[in-house]
Amino acid sequence: MGRLMLLAGLILLMKHSDGTAYKLVCYFASWAHSRPGPASVLPRDLDPFLCTHLVFAFASISNNQIVAKNLHDEKILYPEFNKLKERNTELKTLLSVGGWNFGTSRFTTMLSTFANREKFIDSVTFFLRTHGFDGLDLFFLYPGLRGSPTQDRWNFLFLIEELQFAFEKEALLTQQPRLLLSAAVSGIPSIIQTSYDVHLLGRRLDFINVLSYDLHGSWEKLTGHNSPLFSIPEDSKSSAYAMNYWRKLGAPTDKLIMGFPTYGRTFHLLKASKNGLQAASVGPASPGNYTKQAGFLAYYEVCSFVQRAKRHWIDYQYVPYAYKGNEWLGYDDTISFSYKAMFVKKESFGGAMVWTLDTDDVRGTFCGNGPFPLVHILNELLVKAEFNSTPLPQFWFTSSVNSSGPGSEKLAVTEALTTDTIKVLSPGGEAVVTEVHRKHENVTVIPNGGLLTPGETASSATHTAALESITMAPGAKTITSLDLLSETITTGMTGTVQTQTNGGETMATVGHQSVTPAGMDTTLVYLPTMTPSEKATSRKKAVVLQKVTVPPKEMSVTPSGQRTSLTWESLTTEVATYSPDG
Repeated sequence: MGRLMLLAGLILLMKHSDGTAYKLVCYFASWAHSRPGPASVLPRDLDPFLCTHLVFAFASISNNQIVAKNLHDEKILYPEFNKLKERNTELKTLLSVGGWNFGTSRFTTMLSTFANREKFIDSVTFFLRTHGFDGLDLFFLYPGLRGSPTQDRWNFLFLIEELQFAFEKEALLTQQPRLLLSAAVSGIPSIIQTSYDVHLLGRRLDFINVLSYDLHGSWEKLTGHNSPLFSIPEDSKSSAYAMNYWRKLGAPTDKLIMGFPTYGRTFHLLKASKNGLQAASVGPASPGNYTKQAGFLAYYEVCSFVQRAKRHWIDYQYVPYAYKGNEWLGYDDTISFSYKAMFVKKESFGGAMVWTLDTDDVRGTFCGNGPFPLVHILNELLVKAEFNSTPLPQFWFTSSVNSSGPGSEKLAVTEALTTDTIKVLSPGGEAVVTEVHRKHENVTVIPNGGLLTPGETASSATHTAALESITMAPGAKTITSLDLLSETITTGMTGTVQTQTNGGETMATVGHQSVTPAGMDTTLVYLPTMTPSEKATSRKKAVVLQKVTVPPKEMSVTPSGQRTSLTWESLTTEVATYSPDG
């Protein structure tokens, strides 16, 4: 089946300023092989070129030593998992120990004395080398909580310091590459404060996998999205807030890996007629046919759910939800993954972490969008994106990344702005006020990023919507759906938003780069970066948005009189064709 796939945006830099590549860390659940029929996944079904790091979940602890959870893992799955490195010699594999169901008691016992920790560390080094893993991932949920005593916070840090020392010593003695050390950590501030010394963890770990998901679920009494990108004033929980919280507490930005869930969380609505965000709920919705867990749907089960449901887009959190009858689902798709990946790049975080590879549509048989549609987007935007050292103007893009198969219909923006003054919680957590004067209070977002006014449908006719005027108060720092990830200008600014379609492809063009299939025009609007001297004198100066219409094959962007030529290959979409069996 065919699908349109975003190749890259203008500034999809593969590397940070220090030259290190973005990581794409992907967990594989050992129990995935036991799911029924087409949902059964073995390590050999994984694409070894999709992620930079693969993490096997989970190993266990017995008598203060690391052990496989069962004989099948050790004898069958471990060898098959690490054999993937024969196909991609750059791939790194890690073994994760712990997990939610593992609890805390065995961690606490192992951490409690230096002798116990030493026994564990010795077993880890031998075990990883024996089975061909490149590192260890600590999945302790959570030091100092869930029955774990307060001192585990510090004992956990001692363990990490001792592991790092042991790994460095072993590498010197054996002349092998040093074993990697990572940890999965909470994204919830109250847990972070209790469980971790962030600054010291950040110095010792190679990278930190922030669990910026499961922020809401059926354990609560109101519907909420599992993993929204941005916060709102009444609910600070979001991926951006979690990442910035870790950074503000002293973790190195390039070691922080943002969590991306390839699953959704479901709720059973109290009343079917009350079905929006923060609607009353009473426990989980029905389990999926394959994962069989109430309140949880793998992405391949999400595709089936949304085909028969009403879908909506939360425009200020950049994530979708859907409902049918009394069942409510908050989930991620290729579009929300694209926005999140660009946030990772904009903020120069270390990369993305996926839980899990096996809950994506592994073979492409459920969703009709090819194998691994969610993780594939992250691979394109973070791993394959070419490094470009030439300074370019800053853009944000919208694209038809999922225009075939389930999810291609329009998504209604139900949480529309209904007042002239809106409170927005920025990723840093500060509540600010933005005045937005709108001609249309309600709009509809199409998966390719376009906007339609109420009652409209996408058609092949060229259409120009009404302009919307945006005014930001002087000194305001905000991120809204109209200027997401654009350069923040802290002076008074007035601009316009123009929405138009061309040949059926709808494009929103303020601070955005619209990417369309080959043969169609691309419209760009450039938001200039202001120098300190310009900012000091710009209170009486208008900021002009420059519109550039680009024909196929070549484009030119001319910021501040300098001509920058770009090839069409960096903007086109590619049609990839897959056989029905994936």
